[in-house]
Amino acid sequence: MKRFHSLIGFFGINLVLLKNNIKGLFFYFRDLRLLIKQKGADNSFVFGKKYPVLWERFVDSGTLNGHYFHQDLFVAKQIYKNTPVKHVDVGSRTDGFVAHIAVFRKIEVLDIRNLESKISNISFRKADLMDLPKDMINYCDSISSLHAIEHFGLGRYGDPIDYFGHLKAIENITKILEVGGTFYFSVPIGPQRIEFNAHRVFSVQYLLDLFEKKYSLKAFSFVDDAGDFFENVEMNRSAVQNNFGCHWGCGIFELKKN
Repeated sequence: MKRFHSLIGFFGINLVLLKNNIKGLFFYFRDLRLLIKQKGADNSFVFGKKYPVLWERFVDSGTLNGHYFHQDLFVAKQIYKNTPVKHVDVGSRTDGFVAHIAVFRKIEVLDIRNLESKISNISFRKADLMDLPKDMINYCDSISSLHAIEHFGLGRYGDPIDYFGHLKAIENITKILEVGGTFYFSVPIGPQRIEFNAHRVFSVQYLLDLFEKKYSLKAFSFVDDAGDFFENVEMNRSAVQNNFGCHWGCGIFELKKN
């Protein structure tokens, strides 16, 4: 059933939304009749075009879990606490994490795609992190890349196909960051795989081995498959080998460059 939903979702069909919209039709016409009756002869508001929103009565008021909610909030709090001189972000979500940071400090955003909007405290530079601009070596003392590196080299965002794209991106981020600087990093965690052309999923051990030579691990947190957050957990061998029980989790690393 899950595969069926994924397949029809590929063609833009959302069965849950369709079901809720059909259910919502009854309430729409019932409530419209009631509102017209209440209006009576009053002309303070005339009725404009019909604008039915039928599904929202059947869903929660918001989402306070999941990868993006927890990582964006947590890493923003860490940056606020650590007060770096210059913070740069690579590819994180602008309407989540970047917006959080811009509330209290300046942030420079790097992305392979354009960003046309101009917002106070946010500066933008178009850059391909698989091919580092020469003027960015030892550029900042704090850098983040949240739920972004897993996409590098898979062509999802128009980037060149490169099987080793994630390695090149991390190598270049390391060059951007000054010695002693902090790297905030998150990617999907679980059994290691590529789900083309969406993303990679990384094993925790692979990531620890990858960072071992050039970074010291300050803290590790994760979001599990259910969307719940676990902060500053111990790196015991069994949990690492089992990817903290995740098939599609989110590992959040706070690293110090050696």
